[in-house]
Amino acid sequence: MDNPLQAKIDEMNGMILQGQLLEAFEKFYHQDCVMVDKNQILAEGKDANREREKEFLSKVTEFRGAEVKSVAIGDGVTMVEWHFDYDHADWGTMKYDQVAVQHWQDGEIIHERFYSLY
Repeated sequence: MDNPLQAKIDEMNGMILQGQLLEAFEKFYHQDCVMVDKNQILAEGKDANREREKEFLSKVTEFRGAEVKSVAIGDGVTMVEWHFDYDHADWGTMKYDQVAVQHWQDGEIIHERFYSLY
């Protein structure tokens, strides 16, 4: 039987690849979502995470590409391996791989943790 998260993660990844990051965020993230990177909470709640995303996007000066390398789907969890290539006003040239682990609740992402290889 197909996992119901398959269609959701495929649609979300497609939106991100089309540059619709904020639209994907609005559609797929829970009101109480938490994002974590390097064992530190980046932001808690949809409003705070939305502002963090907007701040990040405002500092991307050149976007050369993103690629989904692999996707794994389990019971209430998805994992996406990404490759990113862009320039950032504060961080310079960024070319790296990242795994995003999303935990879903009520059809939305409630918790996301990033594992990045720079």
